[in-house]
Amino acid sequence: ATAPSDLENLLQQTAFDPPLLERARRLRERIVQAGITKYNVGAGGWTRPASGQRVVLVPGQVESDASIALGAPGLRTNIGLLQAARQAALDAQIVYKPHPDVVARLRTEGEGEAEASRYCDEIVVGTPMHVLLEGVDEVHVLTSLAGFEALLRGKKVTCHGNPFYAGWGLTHDAHPHSRRTRRLTLDELVAATLILYPTYVSRTTGAFTTPERALDELLDWRAQGGSQAAWWRQL
Repeated sequence: ATAPSDLENLLQQTAFDPPLLERARRLRERIVQAGITKYNVGAGGWTRPASGQRVVLVPGQVESDASIALGAPGLRTNIGLLQAARQAALDAQIVYKPHPDVVARLRTEGEGEAEASRYCDEIVVGTPMHVLLEGVDEVHVLTSLAGFEALLRGKKVTCHGNPFYAGWGLTHDAHPHSRRTRRLTLDELVAATLILYPTYVSRTTGAFTTPERALDELLDWRAQGGSQAAWWRQL
């Protein structure tokens, strides 16, 4: 976030034509319908509180990641994010989901993160991210990709850092990004982020492929009982 990236330039400058936007819409809807997220780990469901309260999800991050060091000009801790979410939503049910790598003890717990229960109503560990996103009303993040995944599902997102999807008029930004002056639609964001910018490589052939075929392969792998990472099986 400290300098323009290829993706930021695409988002700032691209003229998105109708066929591309229709392709982005179809891809977005397929991802959401299939429940695909970054990690695709966890099992079991989650029940929204019966109180009728607004529900806010706060996904934890690995605090030593460069995305926080360089992309979070204010808050840089999970506990600080929880405190900010609580302050912004005093009457809401706050749900905290620790980062999977931290849960698996592959990465270090954040500073003060052991006190998370003081600032949230529920800590959820094993529930898949897509299940939580479907059930909550909004999401507060530092720079987490969970914020982008929430946008795909039509959720309100508050960014306390400057991830790639912030600053385009789709999120509430605690730190407005002066370089990002364009207002985008969700499918324009999806078109640049998931179609124009990445290079996809088939997990079965090793050849370049399309995002649609990459999604097909992920779904086929899942249908065949594709193995989860060894660290998640151990957890």
